[in-house]
Amino acid sequence: MGHMEVGSVGVELRITDPVAKKRLIDRLARIVGQLRGLCNMITNDQPCEQIAHQMSAARAALSKVFAELIAVELENIEQSSVGADPVLHARMKALGKILAKYS
Repeated sequence: MGHMEVGSVGVELRITDPVAKKRLIDRLARIVGQLRGLCNMITNDQPCEQIAHQMSAARAALSKVFAELIAVELENIEQSSVGADPVLHARMKALGKILAKYS
């Protein structure tokens, strides 16, 4: 994930959990397959409406992966907040669930 400034201290967020990495990479690999399929559709003169439908599906899949990336980081923050502030912990957990469910 990119560089994010927090106050005067630079913070780099990274996905370090191997299970989360695999899940994200697997989803991206499926999207790559969708994009290759789109290229083939265009090459083979498929109707624009069918192409647009597949583009929409690929865009939605990419948005879902983005939301999962954010949810993974929220989960990491939530796990590190255990024992700190119980209200913050509960709010972070609830936010992660909402993001995963509705994105």
